Amino acid sequence: TEFGVHDTLRHGLRSVRSEVVPSHPLEKVLDQWDDTQEQLRYSMHRRAFGSHLPIRLQMEKALVSQVRRIPVLPVSNVGLDILTGRDGHIEFEDFLGDAKMPTDMIDPHAAMEHSLGMGTL
Repeated sequence: TEFGVHDTLRHGLRSVRSEVVPSHPLEKVLDQWDDTQEQLRYSMHRRAFGSHLPIRLQMEKALVSQVRRIPVLPVSNVGLDILTGRDGHIEFEDFLGDAKMPTDMIDPHAAMEHSLGMGTL
């Protein structure tokens, strides 16, 4: 649905009933799973080591979440994966590539000048 077209293979036939009827209760829980697990980890760290550890982990996560790379290179945030515990998980993008990455090459010098406000692409 990123282009406004309904994906029948993934979401089934489109009907008014499916848009009006609320989704399954478990779907909401699964959507919030990562946030819930992170809050649980912070709570356990707070009880075991004090309030400084969750605050420090949140600061580290904020620091490694910042993008620091040349604009034409693919994003690979290994530090964030390690902090969140996702470094041992194999996802779809890990072996088939990220669909969001452009397939055409951009001149790295022009991209860097654009990111620094020195020129246009």
